[in-house]
Amino acid sequence: MASLETWIGLRYLRAKKRNGFMSFITLISIAGIALGVTALIVVLSVMNGFQKEIRSQLLSVAPHAELGFFPNSIDQNWQDLQKLVAGKTSVLASAPYVADQALLANAGEVRGVQIRGIDPALEGKVVDYGKNMPKGHFADLRAGEFDIILGKDLADALGAAMGDKITVITPDGNVTPAGMVPRLKQFTVVGLVKTNIYEVDNTLALTNIKDAQVLYRMGDAVSGLRLKLADPQNAPSLIQGIVPPSLQSQVWIRDWTFQNRSYFEAVQLEKRMMFIILLLIIAVAAFNLVSSLVMAVTEKQADIAILRTLGLSPGGVMRIFMIQGAVAGFLGTLIGVVCGVVLGINVGHIVAFFEKLTGHHLINSQVYFINYLPSNVETSDVLTIAVISLSLAFLATLYPSWRAAKTQPAEALRYE
Repeated sequence: MASLETWIGLRYLRAKKRNGFMSFITLISIAGIALGVTALIVVLSVMNGFQKEIRSQLLSVAPHAELGFFPNSIDQNWQDLQKLVAGKTSVLASAPYVADQALLANAGEVRGVQIRGIDPALEGKVVDYGKNMPKGHFADLRAGEFDIILGKDLADALGAAMGDKITVITPDGNVTPAGMVPRLKQFTVVGLVKTNIYEVDNTLALTNIKDAQVLYRMGDAVSGLRLKLADPQNAPSLIQGIVPPSLQSQVWIRDWTFQNRSYFEAVQLEKRMMFIILLLIIAVAAFNLVSSLVMAVTEKQADIAILRTLGLSPGGVMRIFMIQGAVAGFLGTLIGVVCGVVLGINVGHIVAFFEKLTGHHLINSQVYFINYLPSNVETSDVLTIAVISLSLAFLATLYPSWRAAKTQPAEALRYE
């Protein structure tokens, strides 16, 4: 009997010529489910790709974690901070730094930046961009020489080249009889950094930590210690326990997610909203499936009555139309998953092709940190979307199938 119900349900999917409109509605339903599933997989894959690529880009240029002394704590040197992370298997390397605001001026151009003083021997252990600098090396920052390394785009904006001297203006000035006079110091450009991250290449300014301490009148103090972690993706959990409770009033610590939390929370919220919005496409297609099944039940009233008189139970009639709708939902979901995965894997190449064809760049690195469209198809997303799509298609079959099961043979055959 189960085979009979399945055979009849599949048979009803192929409408005759006289009820071709009903078949058209069924095809629209299948196409709608496929379109919704495809769009949902592609959009989530692109958003996953953005999260993954931007996270990896940030981790290549930003410290995984930082710790330092609160301003009101007693003055201590950075070696005291380093003792806190010594022997920690979660911390691979550490480097001291000094950071403060300044203006850079050259050839009539002025840019506001944060100058960071680094230890050339240790900085390369906590960041990766020092390994492939277009010009210069961290080792070129010699104490007392007042040398500086700039981001490539920042140097271009200032019109500065290798060997040029640029003027650094610090916020704290000198008090003179004529009033407050800004402090000026000339630095020599000895290196350029190119990371392909807009924010970094347009704001990065590095100097020797000793020169930065002199520039900002800090003595031997430092702003903090930069850490490289073994597993930066789990930075919030790894930094727990580094600072003992007895020192938490004097020493602060934060990981890379602290500075970029608002961005990733915004992306996650956008991902959820896009999931809900695109899920409505599948829901609309499921409503179309309800319409096509209701039409099928109405058109097959005589067939249902005959099957009932031949001994088919109401449950059997219900299963016929549930199979018909479920198969349509399965086909739509299958087509959508295949198309979504294929497009999700190749969407970056497709967009790059059209960008090359039209000469217009869709992704602006000034806004999105990167200048290409990444994609990352996650199996969990695909399975979740497929299950939800199949569930909606199954739910769409319940009401029409129930109506078919309630058909009375005598009433249906009265005018036949």
